[in-house]
Amino acid sequence: MKSKTGANGHAAETGGGGGSSSSPSPPPSPLRHSGISRCRRRVRPAKDSSESRRLVAGIMARRSLRYFFLLPVVYISGLLMCVGPFSALIGHTPLPGSRYRSHEIFHNLWHDIEADNSSAIELASVWKYKRKLREQKPCPNLTALHREHFVSPGLNGFLIVEANGGLNQQRSAICNAVAVAGLLNAILVIPQFEFHNVWKDPSEFGDIYDEDHFISTLDGYVKVVKELPEALMERHNYNMSNITNIRVQAWAPVSYYLGVVSPILQKEGVIRIAPFANRLAMSVPPHIQFLRCLTNYRALRFSSSISALAKKLVYRMIEKSSRTDGKYVAVHLRFEEDMVAFSCCVYDGGEAEKLEMDSVREKGWRGKFKRKDRIILPDLNRVEGKCPLTPLEVGMMLRGMGFDNNTSIYLASGKIYHAERYLAPLIKMFPNLYTKESLATSDELAPFMGYSSQLAALDYIVCLSSEVFVTTQGGNFPHFLMGHRRFLYDGHAKTIIPDKRKLVVLLDDVSISWRAFKDLMEDMLSESDRKGIMVPRVRKINRKTSVYTYPLPECRCLQQSLANQIDHNLDILGNYNGTKA
Repeated sequence: MKSKTGANGHAAETGGGGGSSSSPSPPPSPLRHSGISRCRRRVRPAKDSSESRRLVAGIMARRSLRYFFLLPVVYISGLLMCVGPFSALIGHTPLPGSRYRSHEIFHNLWHDIEADNSSAIELASVWKYKRKLREQKPCPNLTALHREHFVSPGLNGFLIVEANGGLNQQRSAICNAVAVAGLLNAILVIPQFEFHNVWKDPSEFGDIYDEDHFISTLDGYVKVVKELPEALMERHNYNMSNITNIRVQAWAPVSYYLGVVSPILQKEGVIRIAPFANRLAMSVPPHIQFLRCLTNYRALRFSSSISALAKKLVYRMIEKSSRTDGKYVAVHLRFEEDMVAFSCCVYDGGEAEKLEMDSVREKGWRGKFKRKDRIILPDLNRVEGKCPLTPLEVGMMLRGMGFDNNTSIYLASGKIYHAERYLAPLIKMFPNLYTKESLATSDELAPFMGYSSQLAALDYIVCLSSEVFVTTQGGNFPHFLMGHRRFLYDGHAKTIIPDKRKLVVLLDDVSISWRAFKDLMEDMLSESDRKGIMVPRVRKINRKTSVYTYPLPECRCLQQSLANQIDHNLDILGNYNGTKA
């Protein structure tokens, strides 16, 4: 079925949902005009000197233009010669940080690391920077906000969205769906989760979040229902794919939703938007931004089964951290097999590692990494800080920052690549290392096994409750977690964000001393502390940063209204002295 095209080139697919729209092929490359005959042709003397000058100028301009197009080619060739596969053949010295030598540095410095517990950092005093609160406009009364913008929610029809991705990409889609429903004055149907062959998690909304709490919290702002009315389902033959699906481009502005989507909604009475990842711009009116805040920090409460086990895990981490007053460090480690393969980085496994990673890439991405137009430069990836940190590198960084071997570490991760070999140095540096698998019994974890998003939710809550959170590779999980921590901890993310470009250079220097490495790691910790309190400059008409990573200033009023209430994720800390698991 043909698609209807609206403004800005977005298409609305109607009926059936089975039609596939193919994007137009890119325009052909401009034909190359042979310059041989032109160069060899003898130029006759011009009758007019001005005509001669014009001819010479034209030739020079064409030559200059040709050189201009050659510059990018020369630049890329230079990179290839410096850090590419040809460097070994022509004898170039590798760039500092381009090789994985962290295991050698660890071996050289281990005796100094083992002996260094004299200058241990106190977990209670890691974060020294405090936010300087400027004079803010008084927060509007939430009742007044409701009366002004959300008097009769849901008059224009029903909105259905399909959230794709992992736990926090789905969380982003849910928050955006509430915002779009508020913008369109639509009734939101509980979002559906798309099954993905990477995460392989068939969980539905109610398996991860408390549906009733979600609906009641948003009541009065956005009307939410669990399913479409019977009459609408009957009209579409009980087939969701028969409902008009609007293909919305990423980061679509408010004007698109009001100008293109809203008229279709009012005409049809129900629409779908699928997929729905990052389909709304960050710059939206204040009352719509408030809906994002309300959804993320109040309406989305994890299901009772997830919350109950997460509470036990946090209790147990606190008990095992008695030597540090119940405070612990949480590390989000991205060193799973698929992550290592996708990064195209090279570690210390030699030819066996190469063959294994080639096999994983082919199995998971089917030729994507073998295309002729794809240039893989592992050395350059490492220099640019794009390689996942190994457990060893995380351990050396934390010991260098001053965390001693009494520090309790919670490791949030999937299945670590060659775990026995790569985790051994980290356990050697931090023997008090725990995971959800080591803290929970097999019977407690059994209901969650095979559900990656539910397991990630357990990690999320334990990390949220930590005194220090360490992110190692980026992604939705740490970005949402940093934002949530800023919302809860007076605007401070309390997060260590390694400067991996600096770190790989240090871990490539076999002559570095432990004292020199330690000084630089302490500087890196101080920089994370400083950046943890940063609030982006937000203009009313243009927000470039994510409100989920930097919730202030827009979520400030919600933060203040909840200041005296116990957050659903942190009540476990407040109740610690009462009941223990």
